[in-house]
Amino acid sequence: MISVPNRPLPLNGNRVIAIIFICLIYGFACPNLSYAAVKLLNSSKNKIFDTSKVSTISLLLPFGTDHLQASSPFTPGRLKETSIAVDYYNGFKLALDSITSLGYNFKLQVFDTKDQVVTTKLLAQNANIKSGNLVVGPVFPDGIKSFTSNFMKISSPRVVSPLSASSPTNYKYSGLITVIPPLEYHAVASAKYINDKLKPTKIYILKSGSTDEIDYIKPFSKAVDSLSGKQTQIIALTVINGQLNSLLPQLSKTDQNIFVVPSIDHHFLNVTLNALDSLNLVYPVAVIGHPSWVNLDFLRGEQLQRINTLITSTDLVDYKALNTINFLKLYKKTYKLEATPYAIKGYDEGLYFGKLLATRGLDNIGEIDFTGLHNSFHFQKIEGYGWVNTHVEILKYVNFELKKVE
Repeated sequence: MISVPNRPLPLNGNRVIAIIFICLIYGFACPNLSYAAVKLLNSSKNKIFDTSKVSTISLLLPFGTDHLQASSPFTPGRLKETSIAVDYYNGFKLALDSITSLGYNFKLQVFDTKDQVVTTKLLAQNANIKSGNLVVGPVFPDGIKSFTSNFMKISSPRVVSPLSASSPTNYKYSGLITVIPPLEYHAVASAKYINDKLKPTKIYILKSGSTDEIDYIKPFSKAVDSLSGKQTQIIALTVINGQLNSLLPQLSKTDQNIFVVPSIDHHFLNVTLNALDSLNLVYPVAVIGHPSWVNLDFLRGEQLQRINTLITSTDLVDYKALNTINFLKLYKKTYKLEATPYAIKGYDEGLYFGKLLATRGLDNIGEIDFTGLHNSFHFQKIEGYGWVNTHVEILKYVNFELKKVE
C-alpha cells in the first residue's frame, strides 16, 4: 500500500520534461548504464572540512527509463510511477544539498528499478549497493520484498522503505526501516486517543463485512483491551443499509457514543454516515474513521464535522507553516516545478537519514526523533523486522478543515 498524497497533482508536460531531463543528466537512457553516482561535497569557502568521510546512499526508484524508447511508450500508470520517482529524488537530493553546506559529504547512487522484480533481484547483487551505507527503496511492496529477500542477510544492511505503508512483517528483513506507519499503528493510535481522551465504557465498531477491515479491527481491539484492562466493552456490528436500530437500547443520550468505522467503501460510507448524522440528533456521537478518509473526495466535510469525526494521518502538511513555505520556494527555484507531497517526503527523509549517517550513524535510529514537513519520525525496533515509524497524528474537523488535535 503506497502512502497517498493529500493533494494529488495532475501529470503534465513540464513534469515529463523533468523526467527526461533527469534521465539524460544521469545517463539512465544509456542501455549499458544502470546507475549514476553523484558526489555532493561541501561548498563553504570560509571553512575547511574533513572530506575523508563520505556516506554512500543508494536510491532505488521506479524511473521507468525503459519507457523512454518509442517502442515502449509510457502508459498513464507507468508515467505516474516515474513522476513519483522524480519528485522523491528531487526532494531527497535537495535535502542532501542543504546538509553538505554544513560540511558533510555524500555519494548518491541512483538506480532505476523499472518497477520490475527481475531488476530489483539484480540490484540486490550489485556490489556498489552492497558496499554503501544505506539503501533507500524500492518504493512498492513487491519491489521491497524482491530486493530484501535477495539482499545480504548476515549483516542486514539498512534498507529504507520510503513510501509504502505495508507492514514489515511481510518482508522479515531485520535491517528494514519502515518510514510510513502501517495501518496497525493507526489503529493503535486511535485506541490510545479514545482511551486517554474520550474514556468511553463502550465502543461500537461498524463493519461493512469486508475482510480488509480485519487489518484495522484486530490491532484496534487488542490495543483497547490492553489500555483499558479489558474494562471498555467493544461491540461490533455488521451494518446493512445504514440500519443502526439494534444499537439504540445501548446508546446514551447524554454522553458521546463512540463509533469506529474502518471501511473505505463508497456506498457503505454514504449510507452509514448519513445514519450516524441522523442518530446524532438524539444520541451524541463521535466517529473514528479510517486513515484513507483524508483522500476520499466523496466524503462531506460539513457532515464529518457534525458527527465529530476523528481521523488518523501521517501525511498532513501545513502549507501555511513557515518551514513549508520556505521549502516550497526553494524547490520551485531549484527545479522550476511545484513540489508534490512525494517531493516533501523525499526532503524529510533525506534530511533525517542524511544527518544520521553524517553524525551519529544508523545504530541510533531508535533514539533520534524528527519533526518533518509531512510527519514526525519516532522509530521503534521490532525484533526480526527492523525499525518502524510509529508516529501518527490525530486529526479533527474544525471549521470544515482537518486540524491536529495532538
